[in-house]
Amino acid sequence: MGTSSSFGGPKGSTPLVPSWLGNDLESSHDDNGQSDVEGDQTSDSENPSQNNDDSQSNDNQTEPGKELENNRYRQVRNNFTRFVKSGGSNKRAFGKAISNYVSKASGGSKTASQRMGSSRVVTSALVSFLQSVQSNGAESTLRSYGLDNLIGHSITDVFLELMDFVCPDGGNLDEGIARNAFVETIAELAENEISNLDTLTLEQIKSIIQIYATHSIEARLCNDIGTKIFIDSQNLSFIDKIQEQLHDFIARGVSDALQKFDTNFADLTNTNTAQLVEEIYTEAFRILQILGDNESN
Repeated sequence: MGTSSSFGGPKGSTPLVPSWLGNDLESSHDDNGQSDVEGDQTSDSENPSQNNDDSQSNDNQTEPGKELENNRYRQVRNNFTRFVKSGGSNKRAFGKAISNYVSKASGGSKTASQRMGSSRVVTSALVSFLQSVQSNGAESTLRSYGLDNLIGHSITDVFLELMDFVCPDGGNLDEGIARNAFVETIAELAENEISNLDTLTLEQIKSIIQIYATHSIEARLCNDIGTKIFIDSQNLSFIDKIQEQLHDFIARGVSDALQKFDTNFADLTNTNTAQLVEEIYTEAFRILQILGDNESN
């Protein structure tokens, strides 16, 4: 699963949206070159009280954004810890953790989506590749990617080579999450009986996108709030059960989001693909917040 590899997790001062995101996602800029990310960062910092309802006052702390930076994940981690220590039975704490992770710690579904910078780039590249397979055939697509030697090979072999095209091995956390999610996706293809690139169906394409988005969101969430909790020796006896519950919960949200955007991917341009992927991630986080609210009631 995507949570099997740890990336250390961010500290409270980690920016909600990576500073480099605007450079990698050109589609996030409007016609005047103004990034949507900047707007979200501004609105988030202007409303720190909305992002942490369990922070405590500190007379020595006068900077408006300082408390948010130090405590952004505190409430979420507290609830997630309760869920983990209950062995997965405290659904109310789990629901609160997920809902607050999106609405408060991440600043809302749109900002949560924008924090998935590298994963969104990889998802767009993956959609483009699968779209080409659907429209032009596997052999033609592999030739265009310089992967002639993989013509006739299994989709697992192809994706292992494709990984270096769509998610080069980078050094930062976000790139590590995106690449790790791709590895987990490859491992899951066989479980979903997706093995032949030449006979790839639309439903299988959607399944691949869902699998990748699920693993990337799961890894992002776990590295934000769950890394230290998961590796606590007291939690090791039921860690697989906890991870399975979390994975299935996120998969449900991503699946529901994909169903909202009913497309065959055939006529998408690069710009439209990036926009669609952003909307899918935003909708997935919105649905996860709703599902979390339902669990907590």
